[in-house]
Amino acid sequence: MQIPAQMRLTTKNQIYLVTGGCGFLGKHLVEMLLEKEPSLAEIRVFDLHLDESMRSLDRVTLIQGDLSDLEDVKPAVKGAHVVIHTAGLVDVWGRVRPEKIMAVNVQGTKNIIEACVTQGVQYLVYTSSMEVVGPNIKGHPFYRGNENTTYEAIHHHPYPLSKAKAEQLVLEANGQLMPNGKRLVTCALRPTGIYGENHLLMKEFYEKGLMTKKYMIRAIPPSVEHSRVYVGNVAWMHLLVSQKIQEDPSTIGGQVYFCYDDSPYKSYEDFNMEFLSPCGFRLLGSRPLLPFFLLHLIALLNATLQWLLKPFCVYAPILNPYTLVIASTTFTVKTDKALKHFGYKPCFPWEESKNHTIRWLQEVTAEKQMEK
Repeated sequence: MQIPAQMRLTTKNQIYLVTGGCGFLGKHLVEMLLEKEPSLAEIRVFDLHLDESMRSLDRVTLIQGDLSDLEDVKPAVKGAHVVIHTAGLVDVWGRVRPEKIMAVNVQGTKNIIEACVTQGVQYLVYTSSMEVVGPNIKGHPFYRGNENTTYEAIHHHPYPLSKAKAEQLVLEANGQLMPNGKRLVTCALRPTGIYGENHLLMKEFYEKGLMTKKYMIRAIPPSVEHSRVYVGNVAWMHLLVSQKIQEDPSTIGGQVYFCYDDSPYKSYEDFNMEFLSPCGFRLLGSRPLLPFFLLHLIALLNATLQWLLKPFCVYAPILNPYTLVIASTTFTVKTDKALKHFGYKPCFPWEESKNHTIRWLQEVTAEKQMEK
């Protein structure tokens, strides 16, 4: 990722720890830190599954460990100046046991906080999620909202529940006194739906589309809008707030920020077609071709089959009651607070973000053709 020279930041021989640094967001963040923060002494990458290709990166130290094991976490945190906690289990399909989601997302975050306190690491930035807020299970719309917008957050699904609990832990830990006499300073970022190069769900949509000869059926009205955000801009916001939390802890400490850019507000289907259309995909129908009650019945059937088959295998289709509510409910946000508190503006404009993603999908297309 090429970052404009005028945006380059300065740090002084600091050590940053990025949990989940081999994941989708984490890897983009590490790459941006390497480019934008040339005076960082070390970037530690803590992950359960390491990307061995990252070992060759200058100033990057790979640390394999389990987030839910405090004894794995402590040595990774020791000596760091800033911890950026992006690691987490994302699952809204039932592919992972709820206990595992809670162990990683909630207990893992507890471990990060405890390690920061006992090791005297003062600054913690947490990657939360818009799903901490919504859409809620009643399908209430959230239109161009901000962090202060009144909204009834109602969740029963393990993933948003785990993220909400973890975010609360992080924010409540702000100001906690540490043995070295300093106080922990924390904040949380809530990205909306992230897209970009190496996005596994986008790749899954692409591969499913190949099975239907690149034809896709519209299921959601185009009037439904969602905020989507490019992964490079999410990484950029993390980088900016990691600096600002050190410069102005009284402003940033204990705060939460929505993370969005200037990507267009569209339904998930219409937004995905911004990238799939240049790869030859077509979305059939200007309006949904299936009535909503039928989609709801299919989602309920999938949930029933998942429960019945649980003792024998993992049945986890993309459509279930929770994902149907998410996809069919307008949820759009603004990032005025991040602009006001630490000067966040998207580093990558929409057209550039779009082109990066299209080129990646075209590379996936070329790889698929070579496999034939």
